[in-house]
Amino acid sequence: MAESTGAPGKGLRNNSVGLLGSAVIGISTVAPVYCLTSTLGPTAGQVGVWMPAVFLAGFLPMLLVAFAYRELNQAMPDCGTSFTWSVRAFGPRTGWMCGWGLVIATIIVLSNLAGVATSFCYLLLSHLLNSDSIAALGQDRTVHVLTCLAFIALATVVSYRGMTATKGVQYALVALQLLVLALFVGMAMTKSGPGSLHFSWSWLNPFAVPSFASFTAGLSLSIFMFWGWDACLTVNEETTGSARTPGRAALLAMAVLIGSYLLTAVAAQRYAGVGTRGMGLGNPDTAGNVFAALADPVLGRALGALLFVAVLASAAASLQTTFLPVARTVLAMSSYQALPPSFARVHPRFGSPGRATVAAGVATGAFYAAMSFLSENVLIDTIYALGLMICFYYSITAFACVRFFRHRLRHSVRDALFKGLLPALGGLLLAAVFVKTLHDMWNPGYGTGSSVFGVGSVFVIGVGLLAAGAVLMEVMRWRSPGFFRGEVRVGEGSVVARAEGPDVPLPSGG
Repeated sequence: MAESTGAPGKGLRNNSVGLLGSAVIGISTVAPVYCLTSTLGPTAGQVGVWMPAVFLAGFLPMLLVAFAYRELNQAMPDCGTSFTWSVRAFGPRTGWMCGWGLVIATIIVLSNLAGVATSFCYLLLSHLLNSDSIAALGQDRTVHVLTCLAFIALATVVSYRGMTATKGVQYALVALQLLVLALFVGMAMTKSGPGSLHFSWSWLNPFAVPSFASFTAGLSLSIFMFWGWDACLTVNEETTGSARTPGRAALLAMAVLIGSYLLTAVAAQRYAGVGTRGMGLGNPDTAGNVFAALADPVLGRALGALLFVAVLASAAASLQTTFLPVARTVLAMSSYQALPPSFARVHPRFGSPGRATVAAGVATGAFYAAMSFLSENVLIDTIYALGLMICFYYSITAFACVRFFRHRLRHSVRDALFKGLLPALGGLLLAAVFVKTLHDMWNPGYGTGSSVFGVGSVFVIGVGLLAAGAVLMEVMRWRSPGFFRGEVRVGEGSVVARAEGPDVPLPSGG
């Protein structure tokens, strides 16, 4: 079936998502159960019993940036989000690189999620059938990659069929995750393991962490745990009440995430402790999959499989919804002539950015297969470089809010706070993490320990991906000079569509 070409309205299907559906998309993209099972151990290993405090500290900059997203979305509900808003605030070049940061971060996450879904699929089958051979099958590189490609293809098909198909899948998968987490928390709080601890309110005090180095290491892990909530804003043009509903959904998703993270962290370390042996959360042998070690002791053999199901559901759900931001960012960039026009085509029946979605699926599959067969260390180090991309485009978006609304900051205390002070603080915090991470990445010991001419491979990968974006931007500047000369009206159709550039203040209201 032919696809329509996206225009300023882009052709996406309006009023396909409500407040609850939008919030579910944000929660699903974050993949809370997967984040918890893979991050509880490393974070406890860094900061011990102050893990809940570090989760709170990581939540703060994300909450501040969420305010920036909310205010920008009210003024300019556009599926290009960070790309569109940073173009309006800083111009085409900064906006293009901000969009690139989002796209490349999402491709990395998609490939990682496919790998996680594959691993837990075989672990679940092994657990249910009590067969070590099935678990070993998942370690075979060829089988693993082929299964990953199947997961990616399935997620691409669901995303291609539009928001109606996406919502139906996500309601079930997110509900399953939250219910299993609630069951785990309830049972862990009523049982005692070999390393059980008594709860203390000091666990929630970030200033009690004894080492600043440990605190910053734990902070970078906790920031990653919140990435993806902004997916609910990339479907703003398809949401009922596009100017206000996505921002409210983002804050609702953040509240659910921090609540589930704190409860699970407290329950897990109260039951298992933070020791480095046995079921202790600090045990390096179980750090990569804490729930695999705690499933049977906390829930029992019969219910323990539910945690495996929840992790698999979490990774699979996030794999599917993570296609939403990359496809819609590419759609917006193409609609505004920052990328080839073929990506601006929207399927007339499904109302989805079909070509952009398929392109994201192909890129993800090719990236994961190439990295898997090239080097396992390179694949892992690419995941370590993800934090750099996240801080890059989130901080630019936060600063874009301040610049975009700078003429309104004296209008009211609310404007000064939510359009200026809080986004600026969030941007500064994430920029500081970006600089610190960049410094740490230079050391070959960061990540897997691999290096290129004495420089850490994580640094080479992270900076190299950003540099590749700069090169691609120059190619597009040669092919599509109109966008880079400011001749294309980015954000057309919003309340600022007819404003002559970012220096013109917004009209009152909004």
